[in-house]
Amino acid sequence: MTHEMPMTWHAALDHCQRHGTPHVLATQMTSAGSTPREPGARMVITEHAVFDTLGGGTFEWQTIQQARSLLSQRQAGFSLESFSLGGRSGQCCGGLVNVLLEVFLGATAHIALFGAGHVGREIVKLSAPLPWQLDWYDSRADAFQSDVPRARLSCHLLGDVGETVAGLPLGTHALVMTHDHDEDYALIKGLLERADIASIGLIGSDSKWASFKGRLSRAGVDQPILQRVRCPIGSVRDTKLSNKTPYAIALSVVTELLWLTDQPYATETRGLDSATLRALFAPTATHSS
Repeated sequence: MTHEMPMTWHAALDHCQRHGTPHVLATQMTSAGSTPREPGARMVITEHAVFDTLGGGTFEWQTIQQARSLLSQRQAGFSLESFSLGGRSGQCCGGLVNVLLEVFLGATAHIALFGAGHVGREIVKLSAPLPWQLDWYDSRADAFQSDVPRARLSCHLLGDVGETVAGLPLGTHALVMTHDHDEDYALIKGLLERADIASIGLIGSDSKWASFKGRLSRAGVDQPILQRVRCPIGSVRDTKLSNKTPYAIALSVVTELLWLTDQPYATETRGLDSATLRALFAPTATHSS
């Protein structure tokens, strides 16, 4: 069993929360008898990595396997696991450990935002409270502002458009609003070549989209595929905003994305019930033998 040791559990937890990575926080709640670690020991488990340790051995391996099983079920919330180190885990310690597994499913949607102009900055700010992973691209190295607070945000210098589009995760919602029309066109063309992109939005006027459609048609893109592009972006019921301020446009775009990304969200429990807690912290469960 390999542990990724560069980060402690709290650093890994912060990293996973900021980047929307599905993960489990495992906390040793109580112990009785001889155990590898003390109550309060923690570790973070993702699909492919483990950070920190509860002491190693079969008990920890079982904890990791249970955590990954919960992640695969896509069920957020809490799970309390008990390990008899001499029974279930087959370790020589012979103690008893209760471990709380807190499952975080990470980002509910992946957004690729191309363009760090006024509207792009407002979209980043407005979407900050939402559980989306947002990758922000611009070909200008000085375009990103450091005063845009948001978790689960990664900024990227846009280089080769083809490579960037090819590297987007399956199911990405793409927003195209760069400072350059030719860059916008290249992005739209590349995005349309990927059938697994969830949605494509383009900022601009009717004339801009008419020009793009003509170029794309001449490049061999069929009409049904062209209909995947929403332009002007953020239009509600085919009604265009008369308010053209960056904030108003961004607000309409985020609202549109809320509808596009809406899906049943797993019920997230807020804690263990009182009866479970009373039994867990009863004197006989917390005193060493």
